[in-house]
Amino acid sequence: MSSAKARFLAWRRERPRTPPLERRAVRVRGLDFAVWASPPVPGATPVLAINGGMIYGHDLLWPAFAPFAAGRQVFLYDQRGRGLTPAPPGLRAARIEHDVLDIVALREALGLARWDLVGHSWGGGLALLAAAEDPTGVRRVVTFDAVGATSGWLDALHASALAHLERRGATEARALLALLDPLLLHEPDPERHAEYSRTMYAAWFHDQEMRSFAPPPAHSPTGATVAARLRREGFDWRARYAAVQAPVLLVHGEEDALPIAEAHATARLIPTARVVPIPAAGHMPFFENPEPTFAAALRFLAEPDDA
Repeated sequence: MSSAKARFLAWRRERPRTPPLERRAVRVRGLDFAVWASPPVPGATPVLAINGGMIYGHDLLWPAFAPFAAGRQVFLYDQRGRGLTPAPPGLRAARIEHDVLDIVALREALGLARWDLVGHSWGGGLALLAAAEDPTGVRRVVTFDAVGATSGWLDALHASALAHLERRGATEARALLALLDPLLLHEPDPERHAEYSRTMYAAWFHDQEMRSFAPPPAHSPTGATVAARLRREGFDWRARYAAVQAPVLLVHGEEDALPIAEAHATARLIPTARVVPIPAAGHMPFFENPEPTFAAALRFLAEPDDA
């Protein structure tokens, strides 16, 4: 049987050429956000891709999300204080609620009446929170391995990742992760958050060969501040998730260290949500098993509004 990496590369070769992205600066809530857009597709609802990782920029999802651009315009952006978007003043006050309001304001600044949101990991959580905040502006939501509605999963993630690496026989990666104390992430030290993110990366894959898709190192004091606050204070978004009115597709790798049970718990909160498990995939099913992952997502986005 071929490896997940070989299957992914073969799948990529069969896809249409990745479309070019146009970069622009969009003034949103006092900051010039770095925004990228694929060519417009008349008559199709545009998509905003929202990356996770807390400290990363949009390139965590591009060109991986290029299949969405085959039938609609795709927008990507660097969140405040990440990538090429400048950090906000008053850094110590940074919190995830600011990121949510940025998404709503970005749609308005782009002059779009409605769009679909596609988010990965923490970006999936942002997509759901933004859909609750902006019910008339969000048509549909797709999440890939989204974070859970409460911080319980986050408290258990380090142990889950160590167990996952042990099952996969990734002895060296497990030993490196075991040296790090996740309690130190309660403080907004950007170097420490960057080190933990790099070390944790191996645990996100079912097939360890996929670690070669690791993103370039990232560093964000803003992202570290937001992440530290969430870890330190905890969160409970159940009421906000339950307020989502848009249809929601929760795509989740069956072998993710962030358990698929979180997706099922989220689906129980949102009447319009359903879960699609992706076999032989961890936290990034769009890399490890892209064919069923994108087939499910694109089919869902193509459904009529009353479906």
